[in-house]
Amino acid sequence: MAVSIAIETPLQDEVKTLVTALDAHLAPLAPAEFNFGLDLDEMAAADTTVFVARNGDSKAVGIGALKHIGQYEGQQLGEIKRMYTDPAVRGQRIGSALLEAIQERARSLGIERLVLETGVGEGLAAAVRLYQNHGFTECGAVLDYPASHYSRFFEKKLSA
Repeated sequence: MAVSIAIETPLQDEVKTLVTALDAHLAPLAPAEFNFGLDLDEMAAADTTVFVARNGDSKAVGIGALKHIGQYEGQQLGEIKRMYTDPAVRGQRIGSALLEAIQERARSLGIERLVLETGVGEGLAAAVRLYQNHGFTECGAVLDYPASHYSRFFEKKLSA
């Protein structure tokens, strides 16, 4: 499937629908206090870039976001947030395309290290494989996230 990736506002119905689906997917996987997704207003903040994947019919089929944390522990840091692909099109490398666009944007912003928090278990196994296949390695808790058996943390150092 031909897919295009573009930076778009999260404040549109198609993105809201994908975020709602992502939240519904995540809700049964961990208690609410261990779901750390940005809401739509947070996604629309100046420090966050939202990427939307659209199919050949211009339908939104995936999302991902880059939050620019700024200087943190001596380096420019970015966080990957809200990665999601519509289940009807999974397996077509849309997540990879989103992740590549996020990394390209991070490099253009001078971000030296990307981090992310994701959940555990079979419901997120594909996400973990995606990150690992793109060179992310597991690390300890990042930013202000609590270490718990509900979360896994990954990082990747970026080169210019």
